[in-house]
Amino acid sequence: MNRGAAFDSPYYASSMTDSPSCVHIIDDDDSVRASTRFLVESVDLVGIEYASADAFLEAYSDRGPGCIILDLRMPGLSGLEALDVMRQRSILEPIIIITGHGDVPVAVRALKQGVFDFLEKPCNDNILIETINQAINFDLSEREAREKRQSIHTALQLLTPREEEVLNLLVSGKSNKQVAEHFSLSSKTIERHRSSVMRKLDASSFAQLVRIAALRVE
Repeated sequence: MNRGAAFDSPYYASSMTDSPSCVHIIDDDDSVRASTRFLVESVDLVGIEYASADAFLEAYSDRGPGCIILDLRMPGLSGLEALDVMRQRSILEPIIIITGHGDVPVAVRALKQGVFDFLEKPCNDNILIETINQAINFDLSEREAREKRQSIHTALQLLTPREEEVLNLLVSGKSNKQVAEHFSLSSKTIERHRSSVMRKLDASSFAQLVRIAALRVE
């Protein structure tokens, strides 16, 4: 896939972490693995090699923000089969598929299954690094969003049943007066509930409260 011109000095979002981002390289070709690892380490990323998808699945551990480079055709589990197993195991790093020209339709199908991108062999070094950079930044934003949702979920456990009911009505567009009428309570009582909800969810404004509520997880 043509991603345009190469760039001179990519910004790696791994600067937001304590250690370099990790690129998992899954390919049965020893020379391809070695050259890809050399490339990613030349831009201060960590490269880890796996000779097969089975080897990756056996050795994998979440090392923080990063991405996975996956050859489409390998002995044992194919790239698509490995993709299914990764999703079953909740391995969430963005996946970059590497494919031969004849496998492009299969790679397009993989995109529909959630693959981040695909590149055709032989890969241009600059385009590969650019794609890796984009994948790592995407992974960072996804991790931050998951962490935020989990934090909100934890904070929601602090709400009383009545406070949660008040929150649901307020973010649905009801005014304090309408919520008070719904519960046959005074507006001052609803205002106290609202203030308590905002304090527990660390919301500094009603607009922020609405945004927080939108990030709730089940």
